Amino acid sequence: MRSVFADPKTDVVFKRIFGAEAHKPLLIALLNDLLELSGTHRIRSLEHFSLEQRVMAPKSKLSIVDVKCTTRSGRRFVVEMQVLPVEGFEKRVVYNASKAYVMQAGEGDQYHKLCDVVGVTICNFKLWPKKIKDRGYKIPMMSRWRMQEQQSGHKGLRQLQYAFLELPKYSAGRAPETLIDKWAYFFREAKNLEVVPPALSEGPFAEALEIARKSSFTDAEWLEYERSKMAEQDERGAISLARQEAHKEGHKEGHKEGEVKEAARAVLAVLRARGIVVPEIARERILAEKELVSLERWLEKAATVPSIAEVVDDPS
Repeated sequence: MRSVFADPKTDVVFKRIFGAEAHKPLLIALLNDLLELSGTHRIRSLEHFSLEQRVMAPKSKLSIVDVKCTTRSGRRFVVEMQVLPVEGFEKRVVYNASKAYVMQAGEGDQYHKLCDVVGVTICNFKLWPKKIKDRGYKIPMMSRWRMQEQQSGHKGLRQLQYAFLELPKYSAGRAPETLIDKWAYFFREAKNLEVVPPALSEGPFAEALEIARKSSFTDAEWLEYERSKMAEQDERGAISLARQEAHKEGHKEGHKEGEVKEAARAVLAVLRARGIVVPEIARERILAEKELVSLERWLEKAATVPSIAEVVDDPS
């Protein structure tokens, strides 16, 4: 089967569809549908922030579109696509939304002028995988979060809100009916489609697929897309290979000791596969670590950060 559409989860395609000035209606539709906005709460128009006003993405598999939307109250939305899980991801989502809120205030500005901020995050992994027996996931595929008073349950402090769409929890198959399911189906399956399916043949879904059609890419866009997919596969492959190699070496050792050594070797293998130089003192520290929790945390960092200095504390 030959894929006709590019993967909308990659940074270049996600921004091509939802980050371009010419495609504002698609981002408006995505936000209205995922947040199930109705009446006066629906988004009518939006504007993208200038480069210096935006919340910038760190060096990881993260794409951010930062916009201000016009509703009766006025709100700012930070829309994020995350392909690979990274350590501290939930904290980073909170940080990005909080930063967007704080960035509105200039010197001498009054607090009552600040707009509410909603962080909308689309994850290509299960952020909350726990299930309840015979009832499915404890946290649904599309979840929305807002502060509330613990004893009374009264919702307040609405200034910062969050919404998460966890794509692996999708279960509607090839015939999604709700708008949320259709968006999840689009993000999950677009890269595997040969033709536009009936479920995505109308409205914003059909338009988004046309923008993701590979034949419409320029040579530069196609090269950037190919590089982003290769980088993603390299990271996935490096982690998988490192775990396999470490497992083989540690298989004959004691169970607990073997797990610790396996994790340490995996950290070094991932760093080696990504071309990150590891000083001898840092290598010795990694191999000497006895806490499996610390090594697993370092392994997650090793897959995403640009230098050894960000993997272990004070490595030199």
